[in-house]
Amino acid sequence: MAGKAAKSVVKAIGEFQYPWRETLAKHKDELSKGVWGYWELGAWKSLGISARRRARLRKEVLLAGQDWPYDPARKEIRVKMKGHKCDRISAEKRENTAKLMEKMPEMLLAYKKRRWAKKMKEEEASKNK
Repeated sequence: MAGKAAKSVVKAIGEFQYPWRETLAKHKDELSKGVWGYWELGAWKSLGISARRRARLRKEVLLAGQDWPYDPARKEIRVKMKGHKCDRISAEKRENTAKLMEKMPEMLLAYKKRRWAKKMKEEEASKNK
C-alpha cells in the first residue's frame, strides 16, 4: 500500500515538473502536420494548437533537455555573394582569359598546322589541274 502511495506521489510530482509531456502527447499528431498548418483536400487548415502555445511548449521541451523534431527543415546557406552582376561577370571573364592564355601556345600550334594543311591541299589541287 505504501508503495502505491509513493508511486502516485512520484507520478504527481513528475507530472507537475513536466506538464508539457501531457500537452505534447495530446498534440503530437497535430504538430507533425506542420509548423503553421497544412493543406487538406485543397483547403488550408490551421493547427489545433495556437502558435503562442506551440512556442511555449517547444521552449519547455528544449529547456528540459529533450529534442524537438517538429521544426521545419532549414534552407541552405546562400552561397552566391551579393553585389553587382557586372562585377561578378568581369571577374569570371578575367579568370577565363587567364585559363585561355595558358592554353594559347597549343592553340597557336594547332592553328598553324591547320593553315599549313590547307595550304598543302590548295597546292596539290593546283598541281593536279
